[in-house]
This record gives sequence, structure tokens and C-alpha cells, in this order.
Amino acid sequence: MKFILALMLLLTSASALAAGGFMWLEGLTHSVGQPDHVVTFSIICVLFLILGIIYRAKTSNVDKALVPDKRITFRNIYEFFGDFIYNLSKSTIGEKEGPEYFKFFMFYFLLIFMNNLIGLVPGFMPPTENLNTGLGLGILVFLYYNFHGIRVQGLKAHIAHLMGPIAAMAPLIFVIELISHLMRPLTLGLRIRGNMMGDHTVLAVFSDLVPYIVPIPFYVLGIFVCFMQAFVFTILSMVYMNLAVELQDHGDHAH
Repeated sequence: MKFILALMLLLTSASALAAGGFMWLEGLTHSVGQPDHVVTFSIICVLFLILGIIYRAKTSNVDKALVPDKRITFRNIYEFFGDFIYNLSKSTIGEKEGPEYFKFFMFYFLLIFMNNLIGLVPGFMPPTENLNTGLGLGILVFLYYNFHGIRVQGLKAHIAHLMGPIAAMAPLIFVIELISHLMRPLTLGLRIRGNMMGDHTVLAVFSDLVPYIVPIPFYVLGIFVCFMQAFVFTILSMVYMNLAVELQDHGDHAH
């Protein structure tokens, strides 16, 4: 608890400097000729890979892997999120299909969550605040669920799934459904961008006005917002996956 409080005080004391325009990666972004959100996202991906290797090393021994740690550790936190996404995947996609896609959504959730959290560190901008990042993540899941929709149902059935149960209305329904599907990456990107930008702006304003103590509740709220945005992004993606791979009679399909 003392460590957490000290960390919060350190962050709030550094926030005033960051709110004034200081960015840790400013020199690096200029040297590599890439935008800040691209460089930050790349660093998070490398960190994500390293953490995965560490977890793999900690659970490589079968006996140790079966026995959880007795205190709050990196492994316990990682497995907490794993259980959470696994159960969420089963409840959203299905008891049978959910575990099949669990690994992708585990990766997806943690990647978004970590890219959200980096924005709470003074001197860093969250990559998810940039529309290009959110749009890229949306396109990724768009390609993923359509690929598996075609794999499970077949191309003909996957397309027929977009035409509705009434043959006379099929051309119109298909156009509407197609536009709706194509807009999903954009709506996902806009949603996460707006929320992360709002959270980051509020934190920066209060850190600039009163750099000590006062911003701490906003850091706690910021962690919650980071989690919720990753959660919403992931569960919406799971819903899209469920609709894409669900095997059902076309006449029972409801739009």
C-alpha cells in the first residue's frame, strides 16, 4: 500500500511537467520519423512480448503451473485477466466456440488495456487516443471475425447471413448490413479515441492546476476508464464474432 501511495505521489508530481508539454519520446519520434502513437504502440508491443515470455517461463514447470502463487504477483494478475476473458468468451460466443477464440481475445484485451494505461504515465500519450490506432484495432477484429465466419459457415452462407429472411428485401437489407459491418471498425475507433482523449484531458487539466495529491482520485478513475474501454472494445468484438460464426437457420436470423 505504501508503494502504491508513493507511486501515485511520484506520478502526480511529474504530471505538471507533462501537462506543460514534455514528452519522453519526443526525441525518438523525430529521429525515427514516426508519429508518437506509432512509437509508443511499438514499445508496448515489445513490452507485451517480454511479459508473455516471462509468464511462459514462470509456468513452464507443470508442478509450479498447477499451484497458484500465495500472494499478489505478476502471474496471479495475468491469470486473473485470463480467467476473466475466458469466462467472458464462453458466455458471449458460446461454451463450445468461446474457448476456441479465447487466445485472440486475451491478446486483444491486454494489448488495448496496456496501450490505454501508458497514458497515465506522465510524458506519454496513449496510442489509443489516436484514431488511427483504434481504426487499426477495429480493422483487425473485422478481418478476424469475417475470416472465421466464412470458415465456419462457408462464403455463400456468410453472405446470405447479411440478406435477411425476406427475399424481396434482400438487396436493400444486404446494402444496409454491409454498410453497418464496414462502419464497425470506425465506430470502435471513435469510441475508444473519444473516451481516452477525455480521460487524458481531465487528468492533464487537474495535474496542471494542482500537481500534488488532488489528481490521485483521477488516476484511480483513469485506471477504471482504461479497463472499461478495453473491456467494451473486446466484448463488442466478441459479439461480432458470435454473430459471424453462429450456425442458425437463415429464417430465424433477426436483424
